[in-house]
Amino acid sequence: MMVKLLMSWDIKPGRDAEYFEFVVREFVPGITRLGLQPTEAWLTVYGDCPQVLTGGIAEDLLTMQKILSSKEWERLHSRLLELVTNYRQKIVRATGSLQIF
Repeated sequence: MMVKLLMSWDIKPGRDAEYFEFVVREFVPGITRLGLQPTEAWLTVYGDCPQVLTGGIAEDLLTMQKILSSKEWERLHSRLLELVTNYRQKIVRATGSLQIF
């Protein structure tokens, strides 16, 4: 059964350029190498909700657990947390349609 990692966060003020460079050059390629296939990314421009909503799928829960316990995930996640606030994550069963918190 495929599972999805749902993540949300807000970009720290004044860190937009650094954040987008990191996401494009390191975060997305890094999670893809780990086996987490990005499925969607939403940037909110108006409203009282997280600024970024994103998700990625893995083959099964065991694969997801291996990804999230890897040193590479720890490195990518730590760097992300330097650039964002209000980070949340949740693992759910992948349904094939849009899923949010």
